[in-house]
Amino acid sequence: MHAAVGDQLHIHSNAIGRLDQKGTITEVRGTDGQPPYVVRFEDGHEGLIYPGPDCNVEPAQSLRAER
Repeated sequence: MHAAVGDQLHIHSNAIGRLDQKGTITEVRGTDGQPPYVVRFEDGHEGLIYPGPDCNVEPAQSLRAER
């Protein structure tokens, strides 16, 4: 997985009734864009994330193109 500051991290729910989570990557602590990432989620909390297989990165450039 590779990410940059400003990209969105999308964590897909693995249980019925639980919502997906999305957040903005505010810091990349790994080398060369690798995890872990500091993420600010839509509800305002921040956390250090080591993304698993239920996550994907949505690059900031493609998000801008959609708007």
